[in-house]
Amino acid sequence: MRVFGDKRAVDGVDLEVAAGEIYGFLGPNGAGKSTTVLMLCTLLKPSAGRAVVAGHDVVESPGDVRVRIGVALQEAALDERQSGREILDLQARLYGLSATDRAAAVERAVELASIGEAMEDRVKTYSGGMKRRLDLAASLIHGPEVLFLDEPTTGLDPVSRAQVWDEVRRLNRELGVTVFLTTQYLEEADALADRVGIIDSGRIVEQGSPAELKRAVGADVIVVDLPDDETAPAAEAASRVESVAAVTRGRHGITIATADGAAAVGSVAVALSAAGLNPEALTVRTPSLDDVFLMATGYRMATAASDAAAAAGGPGIRHSSVDTTAAGGARR
Repeated sequence: MRVFGDKRAVDGVDLEVAAGEIYGFLGPNGAGKSTTVLMLCTLLKPSAGRAVVAGHDVVESPGDVRVRIGVALQEAALDERQSGREILDLQARLYGLSATDRAAAVERAVELASIGEAMEDRVKTYSGGMKRRLDLAASLIHGPEVLFLDEPTTGLDPVSRAQVWDEVRRLNRELGVTVFLTTQYLEEADALADRVGIIDSGRIVEQGSPAELKRAVGADVIVVDLPDDETAPAAEAASRVESVAAVTRGRHGITIATADGAAAVGSVAVALSAAGLNPEALTVRTPSLDDVFLMATGYRMATAASDAAAAAGGPGIRHSSVDTTAAGGARR
């Protein structure tokens, strides 16, 4: 748990992440993602509860946690007056690596960053994607067991975003690094994460693999776009259609779960028309993580991210643990 004044920014978060896993922490701005990461990284003390990272308690043994984790937060902590190589060398020195180990670690990081001759240039000349890859490389200079990435692709163009995705996959598959990834991009969680946890208002509301969560919604979904004041009667009318499994009201329409969207959409349209409703659009498609988010929270991720953009405060944990032990498991 984490409390800011009278606000419980994170409340009731209970999770486990196994060694070698990519865990996606999904939610809009203000949901509690970054505050949770700050607590797990020992940069913010929990108001209550216990968290274990790489076998060490974040409050009782913060130093032991720090030497076993790498952290790349939303804003890359890079001195723009230094070259990329100088930043990597400084990072290695700060972790106390010997001269021999430092040289080897820097060369590995240079290869990982994959920015070519620009490694010798000042960081102020780098693009956003280059800065992000350098920041990733710097966070891995000491060979951490767990890597925390807090919205690593926010603000990047599609090409740079894809490059960061490739690096995260490579780190996980080739180096065995456990990755705790926070994101507000649905496609990012879907593409990278072995499992995802959806957080809303400081609480985890759904958790599982992307495929499992989408299957739980249904084989198909019918998205009906409607004015806000028509969602209640539309949901009531759609729920009476025999082939409809579930109906969820959103802020700009309803989402219908069904076993066969193509077969059900006609019946849904007839039911809505009979109720005097005229939808702006009816769309049949397979479920997405956005549908999972809607079923769990009552609103869509894109809308939630926009609405929470200016929100203040942060999240807190109750019983949260990320434990990557040699046995490859996670403990509460």
